[in-house]
Amino acid sequence: MRVLLVGSGGREHALAAALAASPDLTQLYIAPGNPGTALCGTNVAIAAGNVAALVDFARREAIDLVVPGPEAPLVAGLADACAEAGIACAGPTRAAAALEGSKTFTKEICDAAGIPTARWERFTDPAHAMALVRRRGAPIVVKADGLAAGKGVVVAQTITEAETAISDMMTSDKLGDAGHAVVIEECLVGEEVSLFAFCSGETAVLIGAAQDHKRIGDGDTGPNTGGMGAISPPAGFDRAAQNHALDLMVRPMLKEMVRRGTPFHGIIFAGLMLTTEGPKLIEYNVRFGDPEAQALLIRLSTDLLPALAALAKGSLADVTIGFSDEASAAIVLAARGYPETYAKGGLIAGIDDAEALPGVRVFQAGTSRNANGDLVASGGRVLTVCATAPTLGEAITRAYKGVGAIRWDDAVWRTDIGARALAAES
Repeated sequence: MRVLLVGSGGREHALAAALAASPDLTQLYIAPGNPGTALCGTNVAIAAGNVAALVDFARREAIDLVVPGPEAPLVAGLADACAEAGIACAGPTRAAAALEGSKTFTKEICDAAGIPTARWERFTDPAHAMALVRRRGAPIVVKADGLAAGKGVVVAQTITEAETAISDMMTSDKLGDAGHAVVIEECLVGEEVSLFAFCSGETAVLIGAAQDHKRIGDGDTGPNTGGMGAISPPAGFDRAAQNHALDLMVRPMLKEMVRRGTPFHGIIFAGLMLTTEGPKLIEYNVRFGDPEAQALLIRLSTDLLPALAALAKGSLADVTIGFSDEASAAIVLAARGYPETYAKGGLIAGIDDAEALPGVRVFQAGTSRNANGDLVASGGRVLTVCATAPTLGEAITRAYKGVGAIRWDDAVWRTDIGARALAAES
């Protein structure tokens, strides 16, 4: 099969590596890719958001399957454009991608389908939003209604923090159109986990689960980021619990989407909070997470390409997905200053040294080559150092040894990825 993978992050490097291992693959293109994906296939200088150019390329190169990585092209209608061109795409339509593109849409689906989630209200007037915060008190959650690259959620511990978040999103325009409307909801308490499934119509096939670590600092301090690390599988969330959550959170949503005439075909990533009252939905995403994909795919024991091809055809009857019994840990190395203004251009070395360690794999994200051909940092989240091992503790130790082998002066990372899970195990 000739495959076009869309995206340029660590998730896409992990997907590219998995696809490159398939005996069914004849050619892999990645648009736009990064220096890491270039080791798995051929990078193409087309932006992930340029839907028209992506479809033109796919048509010209006789692409059999388009695999979307990030959410933005899906919300922009990539799958719709592929369908019009007669090209298979393993992702949802623009209408179905509203599950991620609009927090309000997701909440309305939850209410209609009886899916447990936090109490919520939507606002387009900042004064009304602030009035609710003052009535409800803190902690409270403020979410930009639209896409904000993982930075549109503020878990405010004080009323002042919530008011600042509302002002930043709705008045200061820090998130652009994404923040012109906000959803304010109660703050759920518990362990947050990420559940993944292949979905088509009313059918859902479990992929697996991971646990992300969103905040920039140790001990879950500081602002939210796109994700600073992950473990898989999460402690206390085994396959039986994952299947139960699929019945509770995903299959009712799929039925409601079919009822509305916007069936979902693609990958669902359900962010869940494991509360004392049972699991509750935080949000839906319509693609693999990052860095959850890296933590999941490094454990993959089956061929990903046939599963994605079947997904694109809307038939999951023969889809099998399997993972090793080993645990995995993923540590994100970000640029100093992230998630605000961050350092760029620093030389990166030691990836080969890290990957020479047992069970370690490094996936690239915000990297590029300078004029001399050296690998340099060019983004906020730059590398994900992953490792597998028979136990979670060993996987975490291996991953941090991999981090220690990387030489990059501007790197920052959390030192406590998986610490809560280890404490729960013990």
